[in-house]
Amino acid sequence: MAVSNVPEKKRGIRPFHVWVASLAIMLMIGGWGIYQTLWNGLQVTNLTDQVPWGLWITHDLSAIALGAGAFTFSAVVYLFRIKRFEPVARMAVFVGFLGYTSAMLALAMDIGRPDRFWHPLVYWNVHSVLWEITLCVILYSTVLVIELLPILFDSRLFDNRPKWRAFGHKLHKLTPVMAVLGLALSMLHQSSLGATYGVLSGRAIWFKPSMPVMFILSAVAGGISATLLVTMITSKLTHRELIDKYLRRDIARLAAFTLLAYMYLKLWDWLATSYYSQAPGTVDALTRLQATTPYTQSFWWIEVFLCGLVPAIILLNRQMRRQEWPLMGALFLVVFGVIINRWNVTLSGLVVPPQWSPGVLGHTIAVAYTPSWVEIAVSVGVLGYALLAFTLGARYLPLFSDTLVSHTAPTD
Repeated sequence: MAVSNVPEKKRGIRPFHVWVASLAIMLMIGGWGIYQTLWNGLQVTNLTDQVPWGLWITHDLSAIALGAGAFTFSAVVYLFRIKRFEPVARMAVFVGFLGYTSAMLALAMDIGRPDRFWHPLVYWNVHSVLWEITLCVILYSTVLVIELLPILFDSRLFDNRPKWRAFGHKLHKLTPVMAVLGLALSMLHQSSLGATYGVLSGRAIWFKPSMPVMFILSAVAGGISATLLVTMITSKLTHRELIDKYLRRDIARLAAFTLLAYMYLKLWDWLATSYYSQAPGTVDALTRLQATTPYTQSFWWIEVFLCGLVPAIILLNRQMRRQEWPLMGALFLVVFGVIINRWNVTLSGLVVPPQWSPGVLGHTIAVAYTPSWVEIAVSVGVLGYALLAFTLGARYLPLFSDTLVSHTAPTD
């Protein structure tokens, strides 16, 4: 009997080891990219004065947006007292922590001088939106650490450390307070990320008051979808029913309604800035953008249709929402759509230079940008960190209750 169990054991362990080894390779690739960047400076990237933001800032914005499930579920559970969402609150906090730490790793390379990360804390520039974002990210990351520590202290690693576990339980009592702080800080900087673009009157494509609100709504939709998606993936890999089907459908509908609100605002934003309005600056910028880049195709076919309408239909359709694979596919499309949106927003405003920029004369229409191998390597390493941390967390941290929480079947 014992002999026959050995091969079965090995078959169960081997995929995990292969997966971790693959992530270790991703980390080594990222380490090489980080070394090249720190040793040689930003000249190893394809970033320029015309296009100073590229792949890394897209990685940063996407990771922060997909981590928005943390403040969303914390607010829903601890402020609005909707307790049926509580089983996913810990997973949301963990995903949020990974999102924000991943963003800070990418940003550390993007700023060129990561040794000066502390400057905004000492040299205040109250007129800068980026300064406000920096403070909010630092403070909210601190809130996430405080919310994550009770989860860590409840793990098996602290079975023989009762004092640490008791300290974790005391920290957990602060969760409602942390939820209020987290909601305020996260809402502030999610909207400020959009305002970073929206207040730049010199960039016709960016300059619009709707950008902060669209960033909040897309982050909430993406954060909810990312949390539910990783929960379902973990459930598949561990062969455990981590949350019941009714809660899963409730979360899917919440993501769908948020996505619809975002798509509604996005449609009117397009109508107001590109269809009804014929402002010369915006028309000229969009014409040059469409003539030199695949922006139109990526906006309409990927961002709006594939990652907007398609997942909304699946998530709102009762029969499709009940099937796991279509549901997971729809959640993935929402997550992918947030990433495409952050890429489109960043690059669309940069590859079309303002008319007053030095060297922009006549019919000069756009500048080009393609990430260098070093930029790609760093992003691969940051992604490897997030996946490895999630793998270990899902394996060793008590992210879900051992007892499945059941709910009364809602109208679905």
